[in-house]
Amino acid sequence: MTEYCCIAPDVKLGVNVKMSKFINLYGCTIGDNVKIGAFVEIQKNAFIGNNCKISSHTFICEGVTIEDDVFVGHSVAFINDIYPRATAGGQLQTESDWKVEKTLVKKGASIGSGATILAKVIIGENAIIGAGAVVTKDVAPNTIVAGNPAKLIRVIRGI
Repeated sequence: MTEYCCIAPDVKLGVNVKMSKFINLYGCTIGDNVKIGAFVEIQKNAFIGNNCKISSHTFICEGVTIEDDVFVGHSVAFINDIYPRATAGGQLQTESDWKVEKTLVKKGASIGSGATILAKVIIGENAIIGAGAVVTKDVAPNTIVAGNPAKLIRVIRGI
């Protein structure tokens, strides 16, 4: 369904992608069997792997890579700028005034609703980010983190 969606011609969509209404996609790559909820924006140079679920009201900015089998809860926000400013030299900033920082979410990770993922972090395979967490540093594989800033809650055993 693409009614009430803005999908730019440069988007690379995989097969069997399910989309709700009010989605904005441009310059990104979306893998196969992905489900995207309502009011989601995915910017240019973002990558979503196969078999992912991106829940409603989520913002995935330029520079974010999400590998296969990842769950992203409602209202998750990714950040790609470590020093955000509106202006440079008294003028509104342009793309040449700042650097896009990369973020990587590895295979099988889950990000709880309302989490904020800061730039330059890696979320390890099968990691779980608690709802409302603010992730400021790398998250080890097979761990659960929560809080602001996100801290280790426990290691997941038996995966």
